[in-house]
Amino acid sequence: MNSDTPKHASNSSGDRPANSSGGGVFIAIGAIVGAIAGGFMGQPSAGLLAGLALGALVALAIWWTGR
Repeated sequence: MNSDTPKHASNSSGDRPANSSGGGVFIAIGAIVGAIAGGFMGQPSAGLLAGLALGALVALAIWWTGR
């Protein structure tokens, strides 16, 4: 790109770094693994909620370190 070429409006947010962290996958994996583990213990709903909570904590930790 030349210095003579004007910037387009679509490039106006190019100053911010791209968010490359993928913490949401831990929420999904936590829910699945929690439901399976809870199913073996006879409490799949409790396992699902525990897995969601743990996955959300990991996702928040990843988000917090990436700020």
